[in-house]
Amino acid sequence: MQKRSYNIIFNACLKKAGMLLFFLLLPANSVFMQSNENHPYQEQQEAMVRNQIIARGIKSKTVTDAMRKVPRHMFVPYNTRTFAYNDQPLPIGHNQTISQPYIVAYMTEALDAKAGDKVLEIGTGSGYQAAILAEMGIEVYTIEIIPELAETAKRNLKRTGYNNVNTRLGDGYAGWPDEAPFDAIIITAAPETIPQALVEQLKTGGTMILPVGPRESTQSLKKVVKRSKGIRQTTLLPVRFVPMIRSYN
Repeated sequence: MQKRSYNIIFNACLKKAGMLLFFLLLPANSVFMQSNENHPYQEQQEAMVRNQIIARGIKSKTVTDAMRKVPRHMFVPYNTRTFAYNDQPLPIGHNQTISQPYIVAYMTEALDAKAGDKVLEIGTGSGYQAAILAEMGIEVYTIEIIPELAETAKRNLKRTGYNNVNTRLGDGYAGWPDEAPFDAIIITAAPETIPQALVEQLKTGGTMILPVGPRESTQSLKKVVKRSKGIRQTTLLPVRFVPMIRSYN
């Protein structure tokens, strides 16, 4: 009986060692991505893409594929996860929100960025927009002015496997001059006018997508294309975003 007990213990140890070796040999994000693909909100996520995004005219397969893969519920507070795939923005704390899924898709498609592009995001929030861009193979640089949100976004991006996003705490109006120029810039809060410093950090021919307008009124989502002499602006649709701020106390 004692010999049999030793054999059972020995075999159990071998099994554990084998499982450990199996996980060590997997690619770095394989275990996580498998759990993402089978998360409890999978049906809601697919319905979100089908009914809120594709049905409203988003045609980019790269964008819709990213919206299918990035687990939106991991980028909202725990007590709002059941609403993560609803057709609405959600609060993420500090008077900030995560945008409605359709708006995220619309802005991402309008940005017209492709894999390998270098994109600056102003307003990291909870990290969801940055994750969508990273999922598309884009090199992301993102700035958040609220310290608590910057830390939350770092944690969210890390635990969802998007370790290639460059994050920074700072004033979005100043941009990230050390990493300029950028192929594209996306702003997820509304300045009252287009920030000139960000235009200067955009490549000639590059695109900037941003809401513009005062807090008290409906803002306009703008597409700005930088030319060799000046910029060309196009108004896309009316929106309502939190204001883009210069300081946070």
